[in-house]
Amino acid sequence: MMIDHPTLGPRDAAEFVYMGCASLINRPDWQAEDALQQFIDYGYQRDNPSGAHRELWFHEGGDRSWLVVTRDTVTHAITQVELARDVARREGRSK
Repeated sequence: MMIDHPTLGPRDAAEFVYMGCASLINRPDWQAEDALQQFIDYGYQRDNPSGAHRELWFHEGGDRSWLVVTRDTVTHAITQVELARDVARREGRSK
């Protein structure tokens, strides 16, 4: 499988490490009243989707960037690759 890195171009998936669902960008508020339950859910509750899914990938064998890859879990076809920092900024999760 090839991942078209936004700044480096096409790279073999072997250069990357899958790190989970892209929703992990949105960490719970550690000061919330129910912070413990939020972090338990954040750390352990996962969906197992069939079809399009946004995932976090780490470019371990390259520039060490984090990517959000939209991939079909059935066909492995990749439809979008973005830098995770851009996604976090756009979605208001980073200042």
